[in-house]
Amino acid sequence: QIQLVESGGGLVQAGGSLRLSCAASGRTFSSYTMGWFRQAPGKEREFVAAISASDDMLCSADSVKGRFTISRDNARNTVYLQMNSLKPEDTAVYYCAAATTAYRSCNYYRLPVSYDYWGQGTQVTVSS
Repeated sequence: QIQLVESGGGLVQAGGSLRLSCAASGRTFSSYTMGWFRQAPGKEREFVAAISASDDMLCSADSVKGRFTISRDNARNTVYLQMNSLKPEDTAVYYCAAATTAYRSCNYYRLPVSYDYWGQGTQVTVSS
């Protein structure tokens, strides 16, 4: 079992950047696929990006392609989400998640049910 703690959220103007971090406890972080999701008020949780354990599979939602980049540092047990060119519609609570099952399929990791562990979330607010 691992625990996930997100940080780096905040208030930013449209066009700005933020980098979210998700620190994981436990020794098996390097074996998990990690994902980022977001949830805006009144909306369902939405997939943002995922990265495989060995960094060789990257997945992202069409809405963030070219603007957001997911990466990980297994030595630091941390996954990152670099968010550039932020828009007001990116406003949401952002969650990181860990999946213990390994599949070579972005479609699988787009689904919240594919993940076993979740962080508590960090708020990102983009003002226009």
